[in-house]
Amino acid sequence: MNSDTQPRQVAVRIDKWLWAARFFKTRSLAKQAVEGGKVHYNGQRVKTSKNVETGAELTVRCGWDEKIVIVRALSSQRRGASEASKLYCETEASVAAREARAAERKAAHGAMPVHPQRPTKKQRRAIHRFKQSDDHNA
Repeated sequence: MNSDTQPRQVAVRIDKWLWAARFFKTRSLAKQAVEGGKVHYNGQRVKTSKNVETGAELTVRCGWDEKIVIVRALSSQRRGASEASKLYCETEASVAAREARAAERKAAHGAMPVHPQRPTKKQRRAIHRFKQSDDHNA
């Protein structure tokens, strides 16, 4: 059988794949994340020139979240979000961990006092007097 008739996988750099899978808005942001150690390929730090293979496990840190995904398909072109989500599948453990961290952040945010507006001039003076008082500093 001729090798030209067999489907051939195209080699795709990790930064280009992350951009195509819509983890990052630009390739330069994807490159910075890879170089900064925010992306691990099969548990190892990699360089931006590393080619991605299907079945590989990627750990991607984006902001507060850390996603662990399995590469299902390769693409070097950025497409719509519905097509980009077909390039990978997130592990169930990763989804559960992200939801738990989101719940923790939400609970911590609820404990913070919420001020409906800025203090008035009178309230600011009272706060300033309180902070400058000797009883507070002792």
